Amino acid sequence: MKQLMQFKLILFIFLYTLQANIHAAPSVVFETSQGNFTVELYPDKAPKTVANFLQYVKDGFYENTIFHRVMNNFMIQGGGFERDLTEKNTRAPIVNESNNGLLNEPGTIAMARTMDPNSATAQFFVNLIDNQFLNYTGPDPEQVGYCVFGKVTSGFDVVQKIGLVPTNFVGRFENVPTKAITIRNVKLLIDVAKEAPKQAAKDVKEATKEVTK
Repeated sequence: MKQLMQFKLILFIFLYTLQANIHAAPSVVFETSQGNFTVELYPDKAPKTVANFLQYVKDGFYENTIFHRVMNNFMIQGGGFERDLTEKNTRAPIVNESNNGLLNEPGTIAMARTMDPNSATAQFFVNLIDNQFLNYTGPDPEQVGYCVFGKVTSGFDVVQKIGLVPTNFVGRFENVPTKAITIRNVKLLIDVAKEAPKQAAKDVKEATKEVTK
């Protein structure tokens, strides 16, 4: 009877841990010249946007790009230009998933785009304040808004610090930091498909040790 109870306990821990990890949202860490911050992504709300962003991450696209547009009390934008303001080549634009219930609140990350609602590629911005005017309000092009696909979960102070740096005009660009704010890299922290079984197995091993003492 005791062994049966132990087995049930171990099985419960295994299944619970596996399910918890499978449903965990992926996160990425931005390593910048001003410090690091972590963003949790929402593939359940913006699947195409998150898949697009993660592909750029996996390709190393964001390595040594810059935050080229910084506006205090608004947002910081990056992910498309090198230090000399050379624009990087991107893949094709993606569909705008702004009608997903997510809002442009402080700390959220959204896709940057042109006036064309479906023109987002690699560039993104992080909201410094509650930018309600960027939210989806209707299907017309001027109402579509900007697609939120994640939120800063740690290091928002770093984002705010970037928002305070002095800026200037550089050629056709405005609000460019006078000293380049470099995105050294963006790294995926949680690869659910690979890490969930490993973590579950580890937890079961630890539980087995406990119940067999």
